[in-house]
Amino acid sequence: MNPILNISTYKFTPLADTAALRDELEARALALDLKGTILLAEEGINLFLAGPAPDVRAFVAQLQTDARFADIAPKESWSASQPFRKMRVKVKGEIIRMNHPTIRPAEARAPAVDAFTAKRWLDQGHDDEGRPVVTLDTRNTYEVDEGTFAGAIDWRLNKFTEFPDAVQAHKSELADKTVISFCTGGIRCEKAAIYMREAGLPHVYQLEGGILKYFEETGGAHYQGGCFVFDERRALGADLSTVGIAEPSVQI
Repeated sequence: MNPILNISTYKFTPLADTAALRDELEARALALDLKGTILLAEEGINLFLAGPAPDVRAFVAQLQTDARFADIAPKESWSASQPFRKMRVKVKGEIIRMNHPTIRPAEARAPAVDAFTAKRWLDQGHDDEGRPVVTLDTRNTYEVDEGTFAGAIDWRLNKFTEFPDAVQAHKSELADKTVISFCTGGIRCEKAAIYMREAGLPHVYQLEGGILKYFEETGGAHYQGGCFVFDERRALGADLSTVGIAEPSVQI
Protein backbone atom coordinates (compact mmCIF):
# COMPACT_ATOMS: atom_id res chain seq x y z
CA MET A 1 0.00 0.00 0.00
CA ASN A 2 1.24 3.51 -0.80
CA PRO A 3 2.47 5.07 2.47
CA ILE A 4 1.65 8.76 1.95
CA LEU A 5 -1.85 10.01 2.74
CA ASN A 6 -2.97 13.02 0.72
CA ILE A 7 -5.96 15.05 1.84
CA SER A 8 -7.86 17.99 0.44
CA THR A 9 -10.68 19.89 2.07
CA TYR A 10 -12.16 23.33 2.50
CA LYS A 11 -14.72 25.11 4.61
CA PHE A 12 -16.45 28.41 4.03
CA THR A 13 -16.75 29.88 7.51
CA PRO A 14 -16.04 33.40 8.82
CA LEU A 15 -12.50 33.75 10.17
CA ALA A 16 -11.57 36.92 12.02
CA ASP A 17 -8.20 35.63 13.25
CA THR A 18 -6.45 34.59 10.06
CA ALA A 19 -2.98 35.85 11.05
CA ALA A 20 -2.97 34.03 14.39
CA LEU A 21 -4.50 30.95 12.80
CA ARG A 22 -1.82 30.96 10.12
CA ASP A 23 0.94 30.86 12.73
CA GLU A 24 -0.82 28.16 14.73
CA LEU A 25 -1.50 25.85 11.78
CA GLU A 26 1.95 26.35 10.32
CA ALA A 27 3.63 25.41 13.59
CA ARG A 28 1.41 22.35 13.97
CA ALA A 29 1.98 21.15 10.40
CA LEU A 30 5.74 21.63 10.62
CA ALA A 31 5.88 19.78 13.94
CA LEU A 32 4.23 16.82 12.25
CA ASP A 33 6.54 17.14 9.22
CA LEU A 34 3.59 17.59 6.86
CA LYS A 35 3.86 19.28 3.50
CA GLY A 36 1.32 21.02 1.31
CA THR A 37 -0.63 24.26 1.19
CA ILE A 38 -3.11 25.86 3.57
CA LEU A 39 -4.95 28.98 2.41
CA LEU A 40 -6.80 31.16 4.92
CA ALA A 41 -9.09 34.12 4.28
CA GLU A 42 -11.92 35.87 6.03
CA GLU A 43 -14.26 33.55 4.10
CA GLY A 44 -12.69 30.27 5.29
CA ILE A 45 -9.97 27.65 4.82
CA ASN A 46 -8.72 25.58 1.88
CA LEU A 47 -6.03 22.97 2.42
CA PHE A 48 -3.98 20.26 0.71
CA LEU A 49 -1.71 18.20 2.97
CA ALA A 50 0.35 15.04 2.67
CA GLY A 51 2.37 12.85 5.02
CA PRO A 52 2.20 9.59 6.96
CA ALA A 53 -1.42 8.76 7.78
CA PRO A 54 -1.14 9.01 11.60
CA ASP A 55 0.36 12.50 11.33
CA VAL A 56 -2.14 13.77 8.75
CA ARG A 57 -5.06 12.44 10.78
CA ALA A 58 -3.64 13.92 13.98
CA PHE A 59 -3.58 17.32 12.27
CA VAL A 60 -7.18 16.94 11.11
CA ALA A 61 -8.35 15.77 14.54
CA GLN A 62 -6.78 18.82 16.16
CA LEU A 63 -8.29 21.11 13.52
CA GLN A 64 -11.74 19.65 14.25
CA THR A 65 -11.49 20.70 17.90
CA ASP A 66 -12.09 24.23 16.63
CA ALA A 67 -15.89 24.53 16.40
CA ARG A 68 -15.58 26.34 13.07
CA PHE A 69 -13.99 23.25 11.52
CA ALA A 70 -15.74 20.52 13.50
CA ASP A 71 -17.52 19.07 10.48
CA ILE A 72 -14.64 19.32 8.03
CA ALA A 73 -14.36 16.06 6.08
CA PRO A 74 -11.20 15.68 3.97
CA LYS A 75 -11.10 13.66 0.76
CA GLU A 76 -8.29 11.10 0.84
CA SER A 77 -5.95 9.54 -1.70
CA TRP A 78 -2.61 7.75 -1.43
CA SER A 79 0.77 8.09 -3.11
CA ALA A 80 4.10 6.30 -3.04
CA SER A 81 6.03 9.48 -2.26
CA GLN A 82 5.51 12.97 -0.87
CA PRO A 83 3.93 15.05 -3.70
CA PHE A 84 4.68 18.45 -2.13
CA ARG A 85 8.08 20.07 -1.74
CA LYS A 86 7.37 22.24 1.28
CA MET A 87 4.74 23.45 3.73
CA ARG A 88 3.07 26.78 2.94
CA VAL A 89 0.42 28.54 5.00
CA LYS A 90 -0.86 31.79 3.47
CA VAL A 91 -3.46 34.43 4.24
CA LYS A 92 -5.25 35.65 1.12
CA GLY A 93 -8.20 37.81 0.16
CA GLU A 94 -10.22 34.75 -0.89
CA ILE A 95 -9.56 31.02 -0.49
CA ILE A 96 -10.63 30.74 -4.12
CA ARG A 97 -10.45 34.02 -6.00
CA MET A 98 -13.54 35.12 -7.91
CA ASN A 99 -13.46 38.89 -7.32
CA HIS A 100 -17.13 38.91 -6.31
CA PRO A 101 -17.18 39.67 -2.57
CA THR A 102 -20.97 39.43 -2.42
CA ILE A 103 -20.71 35.68 -3.08
CA ARG A 104 -20.58 34.32 0.48
CA PRO A 105 -21.09 30.55 0.68
CA ALA A 106 -20.88 30.61 4.48
CA GLU A 107 -24.12 32.60 4.54
CA ALA A 108 -26.10 30.60 1.97
CA ARG A 109 -25.02 27.69 -0.20
CA ALA A 110 -26.48 26.87 -3.57
CA PRO A 111 -28.33 23.54 -3.70
CA ALA A 112 -26.00 20.58 -4.11
CA VAL A 113 -26.39 17.24 -5.85
CA ASP A 114 -24.55 14.21 -4.48
CA ALA A 115 -22.47 11.89 -6.64
CA PHE A 116 -25.06 9.13 -6.81
CA THR A 117 -27.84 11.50 -7.91
CA ALA A 118 -25.56 13.16 -10.46
CA LYS A 119 -24.68 9.76 -11.94
CA ARG A 120 -28.35 8.75 -12.05
CA TRP A 121 -29.31 11.97 -13.82
CA LEU A 122 -26.49 11.49 -16.33
CA ASP A 123 -27.50 7.85 -16.85
CA GLN A 124 -31.03 8.89 -17.76
CA GLY A 125 -30.14 12.17 -19.48
CA HIS A 126 -32.52 14.31 -17.41
CA ASP A 127 -33.30 15.24 -13.83
CA ASP A 128 -36.24 13.97 -11.80
CA GLU A 129 -38.53 16.57 -13.38
CA GLY A 130 -37.57 15.58 -16.92
CA ARG A 131 -35.39 18.63 -17.55
CA PRO A 132 -32.24 18.05 -19.69
CA VAL A 133 -29.08 17.86 -17.58
CA VAL A 134 -25.72 19.37 -18.56
CA THR A 135 -22.42 19.41 -16.69
CA LEU A 136 -20.45 22.66 -16.52
CA ASP A 137 -16.70 22.51 -15.87
CA THR A 138 -15.66 25.51 -13.76
CA ARG A 139 -11.93 24.72 -13.90
CA ASN A 140 -9.10 26.18 -15.95
CA THR A 141 -8.21 24.94 -19.44
CA TYR A 142 -5.14 22.90 -18.42
CA GLU A 143 -7.24 21.06 -15.84
CA VAL A 144 -10.08 20.37 -18.26
CA ASP A 145 -7.60 19.05 -20.81
CA GLU A 146 -6.49 16.37 -18.33
CA GLY A 147 -10.03 15.01 -18.13
CA THR A 148 -13.66 15.99 -17.69
CA PHE A 149 -17.21 14.67 -17.91
CA ALA A 150 -18.25 13.48 -21.35
CA GLY A 151 -19.96 16.35 -23.15
CA ALA A 152 -19.24 18.86 -20.37
CA ILE A 153 -19.57 22.56 -21.14
CA ASP A 154 -16.08 24.06 -21.20
CA TRP A 155 -15.71 27.82 -21.54
CA ARG A 156 -11.90 27.63 -21.87
CA LEU A 157 -11.24 29.62 -18.71
CA ASN A 158 -7.68 30.72 -18.04
CA LYS A 159 -8.55 31.59 -14.44
CA PHE A 160 -11.60 31.42 -12.24
CA THR A 161 -12.04 35.20 -12.19
CA GLU A 162 -13.19 34.88 -15.83
CA PHE A 163 -16.15 32.73 -14.80
CA PRO A 164 -18.72 35.50 -14.10
CA ASP A 165 -18.22 37.09 -17.53
CA ALA A 166 -18.51 33.67 -19.16
CA VAL A 167 -21.83 33.10 -17.39
CA GLN A 168 -23.20 36.39 -18.68
CA ALA A 169 -22.08 35.56 -22.22
CA HIS A 170 -23.66 32.09 -22.23
CA LYS A 171 -26.58 32.44 -19.81
CA SER A 172 -29.27 32.06 -22.44
CA GLU A 173 -27.84 28.69 -23.48
CA LEU A 174 -28.47 27.30 -19.98
CA ALA A 175 -31.88 28.80 -19.27
CA ASP A 176 -33.96 25.68 -19.94
CA LYS A 177 -31.53 23.13 -18.51
CA THR A 178 -30.51 21.67 -15.16
CA VAL A 179 -26.84 22.55 -14.70
CA ILE A 180 -24.41 20.57 -12.54
CA SER A 181 -21.39 22.77 -11.88
CA PHE A 182 -18.28 20.80 -10.95
CA CYS A 183 -14.62 21.22 -10.08
CA THR A 184 -11.85 19.23 -8.39
CA GLY A 185 -13.03 19.18 -4.78
CA GLY A 186 -16.09 21.42 -4.65
CA ILE A 187 -14.77 24.86 -3.74
CA ARG A 188 -15.00 26.55 -7.15
CA CYS A 189 -18.27 24.95 -8.18
CA GLU A 190 -19.79 26.08 -4.87
CA LYS A 191 -19.10 29.73 -5.65
CA ALA A 192 -19.99 29.16 -9.30
CA ALA A 193 -23.41 27.72 -8.49
CA ILE A 194 -24.23 30.63 -6.19
CA TYR A 195 -23.23 33.14 -8.87
CA MET A 196 -25.33 31.41 -11.53
CA ARG A 197 -28.36 31.28 -9.26
CA GLU A 198 -28.00 34.98 -8.54
CA ALA A 199 -27.64 35.60 -12.29
CA GLY A 200 -31.12 34.20 -12.82
CA LEU A 201 -30.49 30.52 -13.59
CA PRO A 202 -32.81 28.67 -11.20
CA HIS A 203 -31.84 25.07 -11.93
CA VAL A 204 -28.15 25.06 -11.00
CA TYR A 205 -26.57 22.59 -8.57
CA GLN A 206 -23.02 22.18 -7.32
CA LEU A 207 -21.54 18.68 -7.40
CA GLU A 208 -21.07 17.88 -3.71
CA GLY A 209 -17.40 17.10 -3.04
CA GLY A 210 -16.40 17.73 -6.63
CA ILE A 211 -14.78 15.26 -9.00
CA LEU A 212 -12.75 13.51 -6.31
CA LYS A 213 -15.83 12.64 -4.26
CA TYR A 214 -17.58 11.56 -7.47
CA PHE A 215 -14.67 9.22 -8.24
CA GLU A 216 -14.79 7.81 -4.71
CA GLU A 217 -18.52 7.10 -4.76
CA THR A 218 -19.24 6.16 -8.39
CA GLY A 219 -15.97 4.94 -9.87
CA GLY A 220 -15.96 7.75 -12.42
CA ALA A 221 -18.94 6.86 -14.63
CA HIS A 222 -19.43 9.41 -17.46
CA TYR A 223 -15.99 10.91 -16.75
CA GLN A 224 -13.21 10.71 -19.33
CA GLY A 225 -9.53 10.98 -18.41
CA GLY A 226 -7.98 11.96 -15.11
CA CYS A 227 -8.58 14.70 -12.57
CA PHE A 228 -5.84 17.31 -12.41
CA VAL A 229 -4.49 17.91 -8.91
CA PHE A 230 -2.25 20.71 -7.71
CA ASP A 231 0.80 18.73 -6.69
CA GLU A 232 3.53 16.68 -8.33
CA ARG A 233 1.24 13.72 -9.03
CA ARG A 234 -0.34 15.77 -11.89
CA ALA A 235 -3.61 13.81 -12.02
CA LEU A 236 -5.63 11.08 -10.35
CA GLY A 237 -7.60 8.36 -12.08
CA ALA A 238 -11.12 7.28 -11.18
CA ASP A 239 -9.64 4.85 -8.63
CA LEU A 240 -7.84 7.84 -7.02
CA SER A 241 -4.43 6.47 -7.99
CA THR A 242 -1.72 8.63 -9.55
CA VAL A 243 -1.68 8.81 -13.34
CA GLY A 244 1.11 11.34 -13.98
CA ILE A 245 3.72 13.76 -12.70
CA ALA A 246 3.06 17.50 -12.68
CA GLU A 247 5.34 20.38 -13.41
CA PRO A 248 6.35 21.82 -10.01
CA SER A 249 5.47 25.38 -11.10
CA VAL A 250 1.71 24.69 -11.22
CA GLN A 251 -0.09 26.55 -8.42
CA ILE A 252 -3.68 27.33 -7.48
